[in-house]
Formats: sequence, C-alpha cells, structure tokens
Amino acid sequence: MNDIRKRPIQDLGYNFIQAAYLPEGKDEYHLRNIQNKNGISYRNLSAYEIEVLVRNNNTSDDWNKIQVSNAFNPELVKQCKFYGLVRIGKLETISLEYHNVLMPVGLYNSTILSCDFGDNVVVNNVNYISHYIVGNEVMLCNVHEVHVTDHAKFGNGVLKEGESEAVRVWVEVCNENAGRKILPFEGMLPGDAYIWSKYRDDEVLMQKFKEFTEKKFDRQRGYYGEIGDRCVIKNTSIIKDVWIGSDAYIKGANKLKNLTIKSGPGDQTQIGEGCELVNGIIEEGCRIFYGVKAVRFVMASHSQLKYGARLINSYLGNNSTISCCEVLNSLIFPAHEQHHNNSFLCAAVVMGQSNIAAGATLGSNHNSRAADGEMVASRGFWPGLCVSLKHNSKFASFTLLAKGDYQHELNIPLPFSLVSNDEANNKLVVMPAYWFMYNLYALARNSSKCGDRDKRKEKIQLIEYDYLAPDSVNEIFDALSLIKKLTAIHHGKLAPDTDESELLEKGSNLLDDDNIQISNLEIKGSGFENNARTMVLCKVKEAYHIYKKLVRYYAMMQLISLSREKKTWSFDEIQSSLPEEPKRLQWTNLGGQLFPQEQVASLFSGIKAGSMQTWEDVHQFYSENANQYKDQKLQHAFAALLELDGLSKSGFTRERFEHYLDDTLQFKEWMVAHIKRSREKDYENPFRKMVYENEEEMEAVMGSLEDNVFINQQFEELELLRSDIENLKAGKKLQMN
Repeated sequence: MNDIRKRPIQDLGYNFIQAAYLPEGKDEYHLRNIQNKNGISYRNLSAYEIEVLVRNNNTSDDWNKIQVSNAFNPELVKQCKFYGLVRIGKLETISLEYHNVLMPVGLYNSTILSCDFGDNVVVNNVNYISHYIVGNEVMLCNVHEVHVTDHAKFGNGVLKEGESEAVRVWVEVCNENAGRKILPFEGMLPGDAYIWSKYRDDEVLMQKFKEFTEKKFDRQRGYYGEIGDRCVIKNTSIIKDVWIGSDAYIKGANKLKNLTIKSGPGDQTQIGEGCELVNGIIEEGCRIFYGVKAVRFVMASHSQLKYGARLINSYLGNNSTISCCEVLNSLIFPAHEQHHNNSFLCAAVVMGQSNIAAGATLGSNHNSRAADGEMVASRGFWPGLCVSLKHNSKFASFTLLAKGDYQHELNIPLPFSLVSNDEANNKLVVMPAYWFMYNLYALARNSSKCGDRDKRKEKIQLIEYDYLAPDSVNEIFDALSLIKKLTAIHHGKLAPDTDESELLEKGSNLLDDDNIQISNLEIKGSGFENNARTMVLCKVKEAYHIYKKLVRYYAMMQLISLSREKKTWSFDEIQSSLPEEPKRLQWTNLGGQLFPQEQVASLFSGIKAGSMQTWEDVHQFYSENANQYKDQKLQHAFAALLELDGLSKSGFTRERFEHYLDDTLQFKEWMVAHIKRSREKDYENPFRKMVYENEEEMEAVMGSLEDNVFINQQFEELELLRSDIENLKAGKKLQMN
C-alpha cells in the first residue's frame, strides 16, 4: 500500500526542517539565508501590489510571506499559487531569448513553495517548484516538478542527521561485487577514484578517504536546491534534490534526481532530451544527450554521454565520450572514446587514451564464471571490432586486440602490441611494437589529439598523453627482458629454469647480432593466456630493436628539452644538470597522472599520519607533483638510457652524446616517414579509391595528403629537432626565446 500521509494545509510551504533537526534558536530558513548570496534587499508587498497580484489571479496563503525587491513589477506575475516564504527580485518588462525561444520575464501559471528568485527570471508553467534558490536571468519553462527534500545530498555519498548507513550512495567501480566501491563527491578527480578503489588492503587508508568525504559536507538538514544564474531549463519532467551551477542548459530531460550539476560561463553543462540521471556528480562542461541513462556515477569535466548510452556504477574521466553503449562498474581515466552501439564494458579499469570499437564485449560475467572478475587496461587500450574478453584480463600500454572471441583470460605484458586470435591454428599471436611497424600515424596522432582536446580549465592533475612516458618505458624494459629470455630458450633449446642472467646474456647476443637470423624461429611464450594452447611472438627481432630505439629516443628528447629550458647547447652544462645517480623508479598511473611509486607511498603515509586531512590536501599533493614531473621524468629518462646501454654517468661522454644525437635525428626521420606512409596507404589502397570517380573527388572527400595538418606538424617538429641537434653538436651557448 502506498504510504500517503495526510498533513494540515497550513504545512504547505512550511516546516521544511523537522523540529527534531532544527538547531536551537534557528528557524527553518537559517541555511537558506546563508545560501542566498544574490545581495537583493527584499521588502514586503504594498497594498497596491497585492491588489494587482490578486487581479492577475494569483493566490497566497499569506501575502505577508511574499517579499520583493524595490524593482518588482506585480503586473509580470500572473496565475501563480504561492505558499510559504517566497522572495522575488527585479522584474522588468523585457523578454529573455535562448536558442530562438523568446519568453517574457515574470512568473506565470506556476505553483511556488518557499523559493527565492533573483532578478529578471522567467518562470512559466512550472507545475511545482519548492524550496529552491533561483539565480538571475534564469529561464524555467514547462517543468513539471522541481523540488528538494530537507535531507538532499545532491549526489554526494554522505549522510544527513538521523539517516542510517543503509541509505548512503556508493559507486561500485571496477568490480561487480562492490568490493571496490567508493563514495562520490563533488570535485572528485580520477586519481581520487583510483586510489580509493585500488588499495583495499589498507583499512586505515580506506577509513581516511571516507572521513575526507564526510568532512567536505555539512550534516545539517535543510539545504535548499540551487539553480545558478542564466540557467535555462525547459520541457523537463522531474528535478528532485539537484544542485545546478550557472549557465546550465537542460531541455526535455525525463528525470534528474540527487545530482550535482556543475556548470559555469566558460564551461556550460548541457543535458538533453529523454535523459534520466540519478545519484551522480556531473562536473563542468559535460554534455548529456538523447536518451542517456546514468545511475550512481561520476562524470569528470568535459565528458560526454550520448545516443542512449548507459553509465551505471562508474566513473568517467575528463574529456571522454561514451555513445550508444552500456558501461557498468568501471573506472575510466581521461581521454576515453567509445562511440558505437552494442559495445559493453563491465568491471574494468581503463587507464585512458582508449578507444572501444563496435560490438566489443569486454569482461561481462556472461562470459566469465562469476561477478567478481576485473579487467585492467593500461593507457591506449584499443580492442577491435567485436572483440570478446573474459575476466580477469590485463593489458600493457597501447595494446591493440584484433577482432576475435578470446575465450580465455589474457595477460599481455608487451606494450604497443597487436594481439591476434589465430583460430585456424589454435594459437594466440602477439606482435610487439606493432604500432611502430604498421600504423605509427594512428599512435602519434592519438597522443597529439588527446592533448589538444583537453578542455580542463583547472588542471589539478597533470595528465600524461605522450605514448613514451615512464609507465610505458618501464614496460618496454620488462618486454626487453622477456623477449631476450624467450629467444634464448627457443633458439638454444634451453630449459625455462636456466639461470636468468644466462638467458638474458644469450638472448642479447642473439638479438643484437645482425648476422643471426631468427625470423624462422617460433618463439613461444607462457602466461599470456589462461590456456594450454600455443602462444607465439612474431617479428621479435624487429620489435626488440624498435624497443631499444624508443628508450634512447625518449631519453634524448628529455635531454634536448632540458637544453632548451636551460637555454644552452653546451654539453658540459647539460651534463652538470643531470642527476649523479639516476634511478629508473617504478611508476604508477593515478587517474592519468604518473607518479613514482615512492611518491605514492609518501602520499599514503601523509594521509595516515594526519599531515593530510582533506581531499583538498590530496589535490595539493597532485599539483605539487605535477610541478616536479618534468624533473622526475628527466631523471627516469637518463636512468633508462644508462641502464639500457650499461653506462654510468661518467661514461656518458660528449662523443657518446653526439652519437645519441645522430641516432635520435635518424629515428625521428624514420618515424615521420612512417607516420606519413601510414596515412599515405589510405590514398593508394585501390579498395579505398574505388568508391571515387577520380583523384579530385577523393581529395574533396578525404582532404589532400599534402594538407594534412598533423603530418605537416610532424615535419615541422623534425626540422626544429634537426636545428637543435646541429646546435648541440656545435656546442654553442646562446640565449633562446
């Protein structure tokens, strides 16, 4: 039976805060008066104004409860019902227009309970609006229900006075069994979500995160909802317990409940037709359109949900887009793309710069035995069309999965790989360094466009978009060791339990000797798939040399960057700026920002010791490390170079430096040529060209290769690098702009 309660008519618009939760000496408006910062001086109505309002078919339970500004015009209020204390700002005989909808300023055909209105608002045909503070020049048209409860939390995972733990809203990311659940809060960064979900074995840390979240919010009951200045809300059904920032645009939404919707003059958030959003945080600059359903979620700034997308128990990182598809129990770092229908992403950590192709079924419990499985994909995860994966699976940076049904769990430790399911021969085939051999254009453009599309105004976390960074370079070192060992085992028919140092030396000798051919050697791996079938590595020698060149290139680009920062081409000055004992530390990706693991340990120690007591302190830690990142990355790069070639700093001589410079320029020339060649294939492929009648039509549709902005940019970077290297080899010292 529905619990329909009967209350006195006199309660309509009053007693918003139950007496048990009203602080001593305070009335029900005490928080409302703190919240309302519009600076308007309100007064009681004059007898003439009451007469006009009555003539215009307005009613009030008590005209003394209607307060207005001195610039109030009663002629602009018609057929409204007022209950409780209502305060109205300036009303002028003007109209407001937005997207070709022109509406007169004033309050018309609406039922209003205990609300504050700023100057020159449009409130037209709002069936029920209760306990809201509405800003200046707001347009509310054809809205069925706008109200707030005394215990509204606006999507934050906190409790109000008298509430039980059972009503707390958690977001169950990464795992369907709620074992990694987190509390959502306004301003939650991807790094916050990750450290909370990841380090579950540290109970003290978990408790601190909960305390940080609760500390951000007042437990008092009675906060009003807010609709910020210049918001436009039209043709919308239900808005309940929603806080809305300025300049938001909401049209045709079905239901918005228990939300914070952040928005601002330069970062407007928009919500469109048919959307139903419940229990969530929507940061500034988001776009949500066309039948989207989202429940228990956080959308970081400038992310998008479109075309029937479903986002449930998930965190979506900055500058990400999900269209058409379903995403459950996932934690997604910034710069994620998922555009096509039938895609399904479930119980996953996807570390950004990712692109999910159509038909992908990634990790649902329908192709695993239980609901507690997980998938972890490092940066640049690109599964191909109709890929199906099982829990648990894990992927190194920039892994590409070819179309296929992968029926067993995968663990791919080799970065930049192409993974293929060879069903005809019942093999799993992995090609390391695939991108550099066959599609460098796509890889390089991905890094470039992710940075260009980062619309964040406040970049608390420094997101790494370069495909060569401490995380991927460390994976390259692991990959080199693995390739050496596997090559030694299969070329020399050595036992897998042979001493590791012997395997590494033997593998290095085989792979570094150009006179030894291993292309016909079938190099098998183990531990890549939870299955007894054969796993084969292909193009191993090519990948091995590309990996080594990438490490040297990564290191030298950091040194060249240092020379520009120090405004010198002098080798001696550059060398003196390098660390004496550099260390290639282990690094961790916290929400798209890379940290040395020792810094992460320092963060956690500070939290548990009490030197960091709020989420703002954690965010300050992110910012401070962002300022240190350039130096940290330089140390890592230099250490990687010395380790790769077995050098000490004293062995890093001028002659070797110049040799590295020549290699760097040569490798950059090779890369730029391959970037152009990767794209050039599209213009030469007869099956692409056959849909065009002539070259002119193809260029009109695809654009000219010569006019490709990204390729031309790569050539410009090459010429700048060539100039820098010439100056460095000459050893000049000069002041640079």
